[in-house]
Amino acid sequence: MTLNETIARLRAGHLMVRDAEEWDELSTDLERAYGSNDDELFEQLHPQFLQSWRTVTRYVLRDTFDAAGIAVTDPSHPWGIAILSANGTSCEPLLCRSEETGIEKAGAADGGLQLLTFADAMTHYTDCLTLLFDEPDH
Repeated sequence: MTLNETIARLRAGHLMVRDAEEWDELSTDLERAYGSNDDELFEQLHPQFLQSWRTVTRYVLRDTFDAAGIAVTDPSHPWGIAILSANGTSCEPLLCRSEETGIEKAGAADGGLQLLTFADAMTHYTDCLTLLFDEPDH
């Protein structure tokens, strides 16, 4: 399977679960709950948000990743989708800006949590996948 085919299936798999606006709305609601210290709402949305991304990657896209020779394992980062490995290389697409370190409350000085939009998450995911292919599509 080529890089472009894998990326197309990745996007389609996530859009089968929610459209881009729904992904963005969930991300915005979670970020807003985090920023307003609404711990109850945060605790309600956080697992739903992460589990949705992780379930699509782990189960819906299983055949796609198998066909591309990509192994999928549990993420190490609290906002990671999964660890993807192929050809001796591993990467972990994240759902937040890379400088975020965890789910703990960030101080006001660093601006708090910044989750990615669906489009940005797909771009980051694509960048990760590109690292795993020996020869990118032309």
